[in-house]
Amino acid sequence: MNKRIVILGSTGSIGAQTLDVVRDFRDEFEVVGLAAGRNADLLADQIAEFQPQYFDSLAHNESAMPGATRLSATDMVHLDDVDFVMHAMSGTTGLDASHAALASGKTVGLANKESIVMAGQLLKHIAADSGGRMVPVDSEPSAIWQCIIGEESEPSKYYVTASGGSFRDREWSDLVRVTPTEALKHPNWVMGPKITVDCATMMNKAFEVVETSVMFDAEFDDIEVVLHRESIVHAMVKFADGSLKAQIGPPDMRQPIQFALFHPERRMRPEHSDFDLTDLGSLTFAPMAAGRYPCYDIAMHYAQLGGTYPAALAGADDGAVQLFLDCKIGFTDIRTLIEQVMERHQPEDEFTIGRANEVASWAAREAASIANE
Repeated sequence: MNKRIVILGSTGSIGAQTLDVVRDFRDEFEVVGLAAGRNADLLADQIAEFQPQYFDSLAHNESAMPGATRLSATDMVHLDDVDFVMHAMSGTTGLDASHAALASGKTVGLANKESIVMAGQLLKHIAADSGGRMVPVDSEPSAIWQCIIGEESEPSKYYVTASGGSFRDREWSDLVRVTPTEALKHPNWVMGPKITVDCATMMNKAFEVVETSVMFDAEFDDIEVVLHRESIVHAMVKFADGSLKAQIGPPDMRQPIQFALFHPERRMRPEHSDFDLTDLGSLTFAPMAAGRYPCYDIAMHYAQLGGTYPAALAGADDGAVQLFLDCKIGFTDIRTLIEQVMERHQPEDEFTIGRANEVASWAAREAASIANE
């Protein structure tokens, strides 16, 4: 029987690569619904090829697509016959979809790391109550998941690798005048604009540390970020006896996507045969230099404070990155703006999913307001 899936964010990088995997295994999947942003032309092409029953789009001029019925993303994930939700939406607006999918008892392939940052523990409780399940699609948390499957002992250390992003060979003080075009030239990965800028600031890596903590019940002190320029080792775990396990593969998101879709099985794709360890040469690892990535430092400080601080952090980052992409602030202003928003936030220890959304929205607005002062 085919696995019936919904893809949220189908026209983005992760969504499109999910459809690449589906295309390679057409007899294994049925695409029930596609939810997209404003790329109506690509969405129309996807609907024509995969013929989903339902679609949703932020493109206001697209009230209908041939052969599909418009249905909101949150209603889509509630459909009884949906087996798997690939959540590839970008940014803080993805929390509602995470909540809806998990509350309806679905297995959710989670690439929207902001959901975990904003309200990870709440989402885990919601999933436990409904029978839903979160599986990581982010390459680093997926790698940790693959390393610990079958192990009876908990790791004593989790190593999350980082390429260093677009400006890994430049000092923060040299980045005042860099442009969005420069920031979007990642040396190893092909990703969407928001996550690529987050990689350049290393905010993305801070979010992955939070994701690792939530997904695997790991203490922050037991998670270490290691600079690994080649993006071949995606994560490592260490056990009490000193053994290290690593997950190794090319910088291609289709591998973790496929693993999430087929788990616990592994399937062969033709591209897999192209990856040959003997062609790699040297693999390098280095510690993160203290103070080298100020956005990472700020993020980890507030992430560890908990409460509504992480939701504010995610919202402030959303707002600041968009302002940079719109050429309204400079690259190094991202750090300053986030810090100013966080200093204005009035934290709450207890909160709901709705309140996390409100806090993130406030933080994004506050970032824009400060930038206009």
